[in-house]
Amino acid sequence: MKVSGRGVRNRSVGIRAWVRWLGLEKTVVEAVDAAEDGQVVVSVRPRYSQRDRCPHCRRRCPGYDLGDGRRRWRALDLGTKFAYVEADAPRVECKRHGVVVAAVPWARHDAGFTRAFEDQCAWLAVNTSKTAICALMRIAWRTVGRICERVSAEAKGKVDLFAGLQRLGFDEISIRKGQRYLTVVVDHHTGRLVWAHAGRDRKTVEKFLDLLGKERCEQIQLVSCDDAEWITRPVSERCPNAVICLDPFHIVKAATDALDEIRREIWNQARKAGDKQLAKELKGARFVLWKNAGNLTDRQKLKLASIQQTNKRLYRAYLLSQQLRQIYRVPAADALVLLEAWLKWARRSRLEPFQKLARRITEQRERVQAAFTNGLSNARVEQINTQIRLIIRRGFGYHSPDAVIALAMLSLGGLCPPLPGR
Repeated sequence: MKVSGRGVRNRSVGIRAWVRWLGLEKTVVEAVDAAEDGQVVVSVRPRYSQRDRCPHCRRRCPGYDLGDGRRRWRALDLGTKFAYVEADAPRVECKRHGVVVAAVPWARHDAGFTRAFEDQCAWLAVNTSKTAICALMRIAWRTVGRICERVSAEAKGKVDLFAGLQRLGFDEISIRKGQRYLTVVVDHHTGRLVWAHAGRDRKTVEKFLDLLGKERCEQIQLVSCDDAEWITRPVSERCPNAVICLDPFHIVKAATDALDEIRREIWNQARKAGDKQLAKELKGARFVLWKNAGNLTDRQKLKLASIQQTNKRLYRAYLLSQQLRQIYRVPAADALVLLEAWLKWARRSRLEPFQKLARRITEQRERVQAAFTNGLSNARVEQINTQIRLIIRRGFGYHSPDAVIALAMLSLGGLCPPLPGR
């Protein structure tokens, strides 16, 4: 130990300090070398308890060969200089997984970076932008996607995401052009993303139910979704105790679509009859008819009053649409009575789109009423979908759905690792 002129004690740094600096665990440092360009190469080996283990099942296995010799893993930078961890990479012969490269405690399998480096990249991917990650860590954006996949896969193996699930929400989200969709499953109790997978069909939902298992499927009490059969049928077959609640948003949206179908029909009739003034007014009235009655401006109220005077059929469709929307804003007991009255009104309205909607709601009557009585909707799921869209936009799109799923699970599934050393 040395003492400087100012009385500050300077302690010589031992070789073991590199283990702490680079975030290495269960590792023995053999040597530290500095290249001419300033790069630092730390030669290491696993502790005896970590040697000759399968990277998949972590069982000790007999050695097979020396593999391709020594290799390097990039570690966290030391100031402005690159740092690498160098060690032998022998292969072992596992009875279950065959001949594989032996596991090392400082890095994940098939990774070219240390565990601390990947954890920091994953944390930055959740909390910062694409440009910031690439500039700070000095890696490509596609590399960040692969890192997130490895970190997410390891985190999911340590946490039981399906424990205690009782209230679930199902929905799909588009992630790329060309009908590229993800099916997402959200826990209503915690508000976290439970599962996501590429595709939006029955097989995708059945894949989740297979992972959930028969015993846990029987524990599901409530499921919110739209009335797509690729969701409702497998859920009703595999989850016998689950009550399906049709999402109010999709029911109201169906009424809005029926209203717009009537508006377009009347607009086309006016256009064919040569009534350009009426056609122009109907085309400009679209947003007036879609908007909530309480949010209309004075000008929009005048336009709506004009429709009431000149086009009784369109105004009747508007009232049907608004009435269905208001049903979801009253207590459950009143909503059930109002729904029955609305169905009678829609059936005798002589408006074919609303008559079809009335038949559709009647077929799903129990599921529509379940949304009233249980107060359940897909609002939490839509919130998760909005955050997934933000993740995609922040990364300027992703080529692989696996990268989107991995980053979504890290950010919205509670799997994000802490910063190294925190």
